[in-house]
Amino acid sequence: MAGRAAEPEVIWARPERTGRGPRPAHSRADIAAAAVRVADAEGVDAVSMRKVAGALGMGTMSLYNYVPRKEDLYELMVDEVSAEYVYEEPSGDWRADVLGLARQARALMHRHPWLPRLMSPAYGFSPNALRYLEHCLACLDPLELPYGAKLELIASVTSVVTTYVANELATAERTRSLPWSEEQEHAVRSAYLGAQVASGRYPRLAAAFQEDAGPIDLEAVFERALGRTLDSFVP
Repeated sequence: MAGRAAEPEVIWARPERTGRGPRPAHSRADIAAAAVRVADAEGVDAVSMRKVAGALGMGTMSLYNYVPRKEDLYELMVDEVSAEYVYEEPSGDWRADVLGLARQARALMHRHPWLPRLMSPAYGFSPNALRYLEHCLACLDPLELPYGAKLELIASVTSVVTTYVANELATAERTRSLPWSEEQEHAVRSAYLGAQVASGRYPRLAAAFQEDAGPIDLEAVFERALGRTLDSFVP
């Protein structure tokens, strides 16, 4: 006879430690901080219940008394780094306030390069995530939209930032793995691309490159992507 399926639960609704016994030796914050340290140093793939337990000086099975699933550990990690946002009183300029938060999010993801991989709506209701959402909605008070549209705006901005940073990190990782310099790689690829465009087979691309042959300003691209996202929500 099959056992009863596990019931869904939210880690934040659980007590800090299940079962009877002495007062917990470690807090949920201790566990989250240890997991973040492992991920920052070795990447998210290195995060395991065994490794986090070892970092805290406890047995792996003991850690399960605090965190029943690895997915819960991930949620703790996302919440832990979300505490790094700095919130200022909304200025009344909703665009400026949202852009400021987006820039903070980008910097946060660069400090913790594993974060884009763990971004999930499922982790959007932790204490620090709720604090972030509430602050975003306060910043959007001047924007005359229903709350559903405002939440969609916040999700869209988060998606743009996460995608942009994931591409930045992937490019940086690939560059670090090259046996030659980034400049050499760029020169070889630019020469190949130039020859292909000059072949006449890609007239629209040739026109595009002639129109703007200068280096790409990645900061400006990031700002434009965010700006266009915000523009799409203006009534």
